[in-house]
Amino acid sequence: MEKHPLILDNRSRTVADYLHQSLPDAKVFRLVSAYFSIYGYEILQRELSGIKDVRFLFGDPASVGELDPGGKVPKSFDLSENGLAPNHALQQKHLAQQCAKWVKSRQVKIRSISQSNFLHGKMYLTESRATDGVAVVGSSNFTRSGLGYGTSANLEINLATSDREACAELQKWFDELWTDKELTKDVKQDVLDALNRIGQDHAPELVYYKTLYELFREDIEARQSGERQLSDTHLYDTQVWNALYDFQKDGAKSAIARLLRHNGCILADSVGLGKTYTALAVIKFFELRNERVLVLCPKKLRDNWALYQAYAAQTNNPFDEDRFGYTLLSHTDLSRDQGKVGDIDLARFNWRNFDLVVIDESHNFRNATASRRDEAGRVIRLSRYERLLEEVIRQGAKTKVLMLSATPVNTSLIDLRNQVYLMTEKREDVFRDSLGIGNIGVLLGQAQKAFHAWESSPGRDGKKDKAALLEKLGTDFFRLLGGVSISRSRRQIKRFYAEEINRIGEFPTQQSPQNHYPPTDLKGALSYKDLSTQIEQFALSIYRPSDYIVSEEAAQRLAKEKQEKHFNQEDRERYLIGMMRVNFLKRLESSAYSLTETLGRTIGKIDDGRQMSYSALNSSGIIFLKPENSLAYLLVSLFSIIQNGVTVPGSALERYVVPPPMTITHTWIPPDTLIQHTNQ
Repeated sequence: MEKHPLILDNRSRTVADYLHQSLPDAKVFRLVSAYFSIYGYEILQRELSGIKDVRFLFGDPASVGELDPGGKVPKSFDLSENGLAPNHALQQKHLAQQCAKWVKSRQVKIRSISQSNFLHGKMYLTESRATDGVAVVGSSNFTRSGLGYGTSANLEINLATSDREACAELQKWFDELWTDKELTKDVKQDVLDALNRIGQDHAPELVYYKTLYELFREDIEARQSGERQLSDTHLYDTQVWNALYDFQKDGAKSAIARLLRHNGCILADSVGLGKTYTALAVIKFFELRNERVLVLCPKKLRDNWALYQAYAAQTNNPFDEDRFGYTLLSHTDLSRDQGKVGDIDLARFNWRNFDLVVIDESHNFRNATASRRDEAGRVIRLSRYERLLEEVIRQGAKTKVLMLSATPVNTSLIDLRNQVYLMTEKREDVFRDSLGIGNIGVLLGQAQKAFHAWESSPGRDGKKDKAALLEKLGTDFFRLLGGVSISRSRRQIKRFYAEEINRIGEFPTQQSPQNHYPPTDLKGALSYKDLSTQIEQFALSIYRPSDYIVSEEAAQRLAKEKQEKHFNQEDRERYLIGMMRVNFLKRLESSAYSLTETLGRTIGKIDDGRQMSYSALNSSGIIFLKPENSLAYLLVSLFSIIQNGVTVPGSALERYVVPPPMTITHTWIPPDTLIQHTNQ
């Protein structure tokens, strides 16, 4: 053994490795530590069993019976991709029994300092048969991490020496404390009692509840902390809180906890479970904390949210005493730089001024649409998504984000990712510490690939195995969902809130649809396929003004655009006409009446253009139209239908299919549109 001192920091040299070399020759082992761990005993078990005299002195009486420092031992379970796997469940019990057998032997003596915070030092001192012994003095407790084992070993500072005088001085100091009956007391039986508690058999029910508690400890503690905050803000005294059902109250509590911990939450309860009322309770909580709230909703839902604002003073506001003071704007207002919304001047509106943003129908922000930029990369116009992210959330005050949507995922998990980015300010690693998620984008990308692979697999007997999908998605994916979202169905509410449902009444029962078949389908006179075929033949020239360009310069511009971009105005119009044809079919799917109304409006536009053209031709033959006059398009489209119309038997369009009465030429002359008609 070297005479000069060594530094043991558990990085280059560990305390355990040093003691492994020193203890085999020891006849007496004296140690001082604040904690005694069965995992520390496990590391030195073989060497300790051969020592005839072991004297352990607890430096803190409060730690007697705590065989591991609170919460710092390796967890008994690892949450892995395969679910919960017990790492120490079996060996912990056996190890505690072995340690108890060793402590119970005559060779082990255990005492503790009587006064708390009296002794903070740690020491390991051997008295050897062949040498003068060794000593380690420093910061390492008698635990697994303190001795330098495990993936989370502590970084310590200890000094090891085999100097005879130093060891003798430390032995004298230890023995004086050990023999002082006023400063120390025997606690061997206390340690044995604690070891027996670990080593004893437990009822399965107790093990189950203990497991649940450890798994959800952080959530439980957050909920308890949230309960205190809700009480302190007097949320329980508000009208909106007392109007909620129990499942809505629990939803509000969970949403508040996620907002406070993760800065965001997606409330994705099914349709009809009262997400708006739940969100109002969350809003009131933050308003009671004097935080500023902005509500963004679709324009069609603006009246729903405006009802609860105090300044609106609506007599039908059920929560008028709560005096909600949130600011209300529409999703489309994010695209505007000027104009007014009520009393709000958007040109001077400070988007950075809010502590909480509530986004109703948040799936409208599922696409991270890029802003428009010029050739130099300068922003011409911010997209709604980027303005929300950059100006509302990132800039100014720290902003929490509450999103409401019954369908946060429409096409892929990228929809979910883009909404989660709103609460993380598009940072990938923000949940590394709180949820153990290193990269949000990578995780959701892998989950999307797993879903596609499962979706494309044949399955067994033609049926998809949902358990296989859950296994492929992995626990990290569900930990992310549980951390930032709340999603409950009516079935779950009925199951877990049965008493509440019995009190307030069952959900409405959806009636089975009644199918009515029109006589045309029964007789085969006009099938859906026939209608679709005829609709596909509609020229719809009213939406194709580029067919009437006669200017060589304009034609060259179209050709150049087609060559450079492989897409020009003619293509845009062609796709628009295709969309209009699809819209006719969708109208038919809605009802025959809807299709009739839509076709009637289209025919009306053609009628208006036809009447205007003949009136003008009969008077002067020359028509001047200003550019903003939409009938200019109708006019030129009319002549296309006259010459290239489509016959629909029995319909109003049939009367337009007539021999062309004239040859028409037209020339576009800016700034006004001049259409010249020459009768032949």
